[in-house]
Amino acid sequence: MAAVAQCVRGALRPRLPLLSVALRTSPRLLCAATQQKNTGPNLEEDQSQSQNEQKVQPSSAEKLLAEEKAKLEEQLKEVTDKYKRALADAENVRQRSQKLVEEAKLYGIQSFCKDLLEVADILEKATESVPKEEIKDENPHLKSLYEGLVMTEIQIQKVFKKHGLLRLNPVGAKFDPYEHEALFHTPAEGREPGTVALVSKMGYKLHGRTLRPALVGVVKDA
Repeated sequence: MAAVAQCVRGALRPRLPLLSVALRTSPRLLCAATQQKNTGPNLEEDQSQSQNEQKVQPSSAEKLLAEEKAKLEEQLKEVTDKYKRALADAENVRQRSQKLVEEAKLYGIQSFCKDLLEVADILEKATESVPKEEIKDENPHLKSLYEGLVMTEIQIQKVFKKHGLLRLNPVGAKFDPYEHEALFHTPAEGREPGTVALVSKMGYKLHGRTLRPALVGVVKDA
């Protein structure tokens, strides 16, 4: 064993001077390595800390972009609201215009109808004025005239009905100020007060709208 130890020491002796020479020739390498070893973790901590600060505190450019985004979103909201209101107004105008056009089609003839009502009143008065007992075969001329008046009256009522003009004969109905015009009040036995007792002049409605109210006498309370 002593011989083996001497052999090992003999083998290492030639290499020790070389190691010492290498250490003497490169002290800077050792210092640099030591500094890098010492400062390596600190640099990583500084970098991570700066990144965290950047994450916590946004840059001024990001703030400006966020403010500009908020302004644009607000402007977009205002423009959208104005657009929706404009669409709603346009739709209301369209509906009103359409309604006016339809009413013009329905009630554009009311002035003409009022003029024809006078003709219908004259025909009605003419047929009522003919004595029924005089309408005989012995009076062929009067009979023919009467029948002609009746046929004309029937025909004109058909024309009125075709165009939405209907006659109102409210005898016995409840008095309605929108359809009737009371000329007088009269007592009437067996009839409910406030009902129409007689009609002095027929009324007419055009497509459900009163064109001329009926002139009536109303039953009054006893």
